[in-house]
Amino acid sequence: MAENKSSKVMQDYEKVNRLIDGLTLFDDDLMSRVFDKNIEATELILRIILGRKITVIRVNGQEEVRNAEVGGRNITLDVYAMDENGQEMDIEVQGNSEGAHIRRARYHSSVLDSKMLKEGQPFKKLKDSYVIFIYKHDKFKKGLPVYHIDRYIRETGEIFEDGSHIVYVNGNYKGDDEIGQLMSDFHQVDPDNMHYKELSQGVKHFKEVEEGRDSMCEAVQEYAKEYALKKRTEDVKSLMESTGFSLEQSLNALKIQGEERERVIEQLQQ
Repeated sequence: MAENKSSKVMQDYEKVNRLIDGLTLFDDDLMSRVFDKNIEATELILRIILGRKITVIRVNGQEEVRNAEVGGRNITLDVYAMDENGQEMDIEVQGNSEGAHIRRARYHSSVLDSKMLKEGQPFKKLKDSYVIFIYKHDKFKKGLPVYHIDRYIRETGEIFEDGSHIVYVNGNYKGDDEIGQLMSDFHQVDPDNMHYKELSQGVKHFKEVEEGRDSMCEAVQEYAKEYALKKRTEDVKSLMESTGFSLEQSLNALKIQGEERERVIEQLQQ
């Protein structure tokens, strides 16, 4: 029995390590860690994507922004950065279309704006904000490397300079230029094959340095637990809807007990 348990632990360990070896910067667990407090890497991708030099003074990975409305939806930014002028940037990586939905970009932009002004400050003090989606595919299917979304006056065609900017980067772009090289690095699993040292050094730390790899192991294991909990919760909901079972009956039918039972109930009550 003990030998079987030891064998399973070893198999799980090997599985986690294979998952880590296959991670790219399109996986937000890795990406947010690589860029957390990493001003050099953040300045690099902002310069390439926005086409100008930006001096970053602060950058955090996985920064939670809470909605002031009770019951309102909070968001967790993959990478949050602020430049020397107080302009705020949210950089998101997304592998699926729903995650990069255009209304999600609008929501992220509005939440960024909502926390910029203190009580009594005039609206003209509102700084520019940038929401950048690095999407694994070509969101708008036009073959362009970058799509800049700005408001404009319909009747005149003039740009409406309100300081709100949304940018989508085509993660499928393969041009022989800086954007193409950047997207190649985002798809790359081996840091030694990356073009930009600012990125390769960060990826190498979390894949090859013991301290960094241990951090990734914990993240992957936590993700696996959360995924399993989500799946069990969906199973309970599905059973209740299809059979008319009560919550208690559904949990019993699926043999969900102990701590897992408590967590599933908690998820369903949210």
